[in-house]
Amino acid sequence: MAQGPKQHMRLTTYTDYSLRVLIFVGLKGDSLSTISEISERYSISRNHLMKVVNQLSQDGYLKTIRGKNGGMLLARAPDTIGLGDVVRDMEDNLDIVECFDKKKGCCQIDGYCQLQGILGEAIVAFFEVLDRYTLKDLMHNRLDLQRALSLT
Repeated sequence: MAQGPKQHMRLTTYTDYSLRVLIFVGLKGDSLSTISEISERYSISRNHLMKVVNQLSQDGYLKTIRGKNGGMLLARAPDTIGLGDVVRDMEDNLDIVECFDKKKGCCQIDGYCQLQGILGEAIVAFFEVLDRYTLKDLMHNRLDLQRALSLT
């Protein structure tokens, strides 16, 4: 018996912030973005954003420029930044049920239950959808997004 929209899988806030940072920086194009600016526009803690930006930079999504007039730019074109890749890189654990994590032990019905296989198939389908889209797709309504973030 399926319930309505209550049922949902949730990505971490870290991944959410990562995607928001990439959208923001992508919308600014060749103009440098700063952590302070992103923090202000999204009302997100600077400390959280510093960690996110650091990882996005290490993973090759952002190019950071240090110094007084520093900031960040996309390290590559928005149409080459796959959403599935970003989510995979940012999420540290997609074990949506305990039996996915073999370190935590074993469920009494492990080996007999079909849940792990079915949920595994669902995760594969989730990433198949994400892999069809890029950062460019998230920015198709560029002007509306820029207005919403006071970038125009």
